[in-house]
Amino acid sequence: MISSELDAAGVRDPELREAYRQCRQINALYGRTFFLATRLLAPEQRPAVHALYGFARQADDILDDVESPLTLAERGDHLQSLATKLFNHLGQGDGQSDDPVLTAVVHTARRYDIPWEYFDDFLGSMRMDLTVFDYPDRAQLDRYMYGSAEVIGLQLLPVLGTVVPREEAGKYAAALGTAFQLTNFLRDVDEDLGRGRVYLPADELAAHGVDRELLSWCRENRRTDVRVRNALAEQHAATRRIYAFAGRGIDTLAPRSRPCVAAALDLYSKILDRIEEIEFEVFTQRATVSNPRRLGVAATGLTKAWWARARGGRA
Repeated sequence: MISSELDAAGVRDPELREAYRQCRQINALYGRTFFLATRLLAPEQRPAVHALYGFARQADDILDDVESPLTLAERGDHLQSLATKLFNHLGQGDGQSDDPVLTAVVHTARRYDIPWEYFDDFLGSMRMDLTVFDYPDRAQLDRYMYGSAEVIGLQLLPVLGTVVPREEAGKYAAALGTAFQLTNFLRDVDEDLGRGRVYLPADELAAHGVDRELLSWCRENRRTDVRVRNALAEQHAATRRIYAFAGRGIDTLAPRSRPCVAAALDLYSKILDRIEEIEFEVFTQRATVSNPRRLGVAATGLTKAWWARARGGRA
C-alpha cells in the first residue's frame, strides 16, 4: 500500500521513500484516529500528510516523553536543535538529512510551498510548554493554540486543495485544528496534570470554583468534583460551537479532500460525545471511540471518497 502511495506521489528516490515510510509508521502507531481519516485521501496526498504528522509528533515527543530522563533545559536544547536542522534544510538546496522525518517534511514543505513561518509558529508554541504550565485566560490559551493547533490546519491546506482563495478556507482549517486540540485537552486533563500542565483557561474554571488544587484533588482521588464537572461541561459546549463553525468550511476544500476532513471531524466529535457519555469522569477513564463506531465512520467516508475521485476522474 505504501509503495503505491509513494508511486502516486511521484516519490522515486529510495532514501526519500524510506523517510516517508517511517513517517507513515509514526502516524499509524501514534495517531490512530488521524491515520484512519488519512486513508480517505487520494493516495498521492497521503505521504505529505504523514510527513507533517511525523514532524509534529517528533517535536511533541521531545517535550512529553515521560520515560526520558532529560531535564526541561535539555529538552529545550533538543527542540532548538530540531528547529535549527529544519530551517537549515529548508534553506538549502539539498533536503536530505540524517533524520528521516526531517527529510520527508522538508520535501513536503517545498513541494506544496508551505510557508516556513507555520513551522516557526508551531515550534514557538512547543517552546511554551517548557515554561508555561497554566493559562490565565482564553486569550493566553489562544496564543498557544495558534502555533500548536491552528497552523497544523493551515499547513495541510496546500495538500488538501481548496476551491476558494486559501485565506478564506484558512479560517475554517484553523478552527478545526483548534477543535481537535480542545478535544484532546478535555480528554487528557488527568494526563496533562501528571505533566504539571493545565490547558484550560484559569478564569473560566474559577467561575465554577475550580483551580489547580481542586483538579489535583480530583486526580489523586480518582473522582470528578461537581464543580469540575460543571466547568468541563462549559468547555465542552464551547468546543462544540467551534466544531460547528469549522464544519462549514468543508465545502471550501477540493472535493476529493472533503470526505477525509469530514470523517476526521466526525471521529473527533465522537470523542467529545464519549466525554459527555462518561459524565466527564476523565480522572478514571480515557474517553475513546469504539472500533465499530470508528469503522462505521470510515466506511461512510470511503464511499464518499471513492465517489468524489470517480467524479473528478471523469471531469
